[in-house]
Amino acid sequence: MGLFSFLKNKFAKKKDEATETYVKGMEKSHAAFASRLDALSKRYAKVNQAYFEELEQILIESDVGVDLSLRLIEKLLDESQKQGISEPSKINEMLIDEMFVSYATAGAVIKNEIQFAPSGPTVLLVVGVNGVGKTTSIAKLAYRYQQQGKSVLLVAGDTFRAGALEQLQVWADRLKCPIVLGKPNSDPASVAYDGAKYAKEHKIDLMIVDTAGRLQTKANLMQELGKINRVLSKEIPGAPHESFLIIDATTGQNGVLQAKAFKEVTPLSGIVITKMDGTSKGGIILSIRDEIGVPVRFVGLGEKMGDLQEFDLDKYLYGLLLGGEA
Repeated sequence: MGLFSFLKNKFAKKKDEATETYVKGMEKSHAAFASRLDALSKRYAKVNQAYFEELEQILIESDVGVDLSLRLIEKLLDESQKQGISEPSKINEMLIDEMFVSYATAGAVIKNEIQFAPSGPTVLLVVGVNGVGKTTSIAKLAYRYQQQGKSVLLVAGDTFRAGALEQLQVWADRLKCPIVLGKPNSDPASVAYDGAKYAKEHKIDLMIVDTAGRLQTKANLMQELGKINRVLSKEIPGAPHESFLIIDATTGQNGVLQAKAFKEVTPLSGIVITKMDGTSKGGIILSIRDEIGVPVRFVGLGEKMGDLQEFDLDKYLYGLLLGGEA
């Protein structure tokens, strides 16, 4: 059984709330990608070079990425010739299988939930350029783990962006969780130090550290993040235990470039994709995984606090390719 049939069968019965969130959140991506695949298959009785060229264009325009798109098409051409397959519908099903394999085999083993330290505070460092939804994502992550019974501390390490401290304070007040603030333009590493001291003294389960997103000054950012990492590891063994990069799905391939740049300046253990519900180019998740080998851990599929979902490859492909059809 191919993945296409598997997904159809898996979600044919009543879908759970998380699956429904994926379907709703990926409506734009589904409409753009799946409808174009369907229209393409209806225009050709049998596949030929022109068919594969159009299929390649659909992939690229859906933000799957040029390199990955070319490799997928090359694999489809090779397999279709070996197996003597010429029906467009079967080629499209093969494409879905290859998209799954490309994600599942590109890089580290996929673990979604934050991996908590066996003892003491677990530290999550959050990076990303300004405007990608970093502060809101931090709040949603804090809410998620509060719902799991964890105590959460927010640390406002983005001391340079106007309004960043105030924004995080607003979320701390809403979530009723403690926050450690520095003064505007103060040293972010000193704020991280104060946060670590507070977390240890108050036996905090999860400490989430916001950081500056000034990627245009990459050398300064590298020094800054390096200093924060050193301070945290000195105060809390193994810290930061996780480092998440926040990427706005609507930025397309620019988001992939951001991921590459941030991976150069700090180790990353996961990606959080925001505003997935706001884009028709759902292939960015495959592209990021292929380009940098870091898994997407969470995906934002709406505005509500509970709309930050664990990334699930089956649900993602189902939402992208089948939507509510099964």
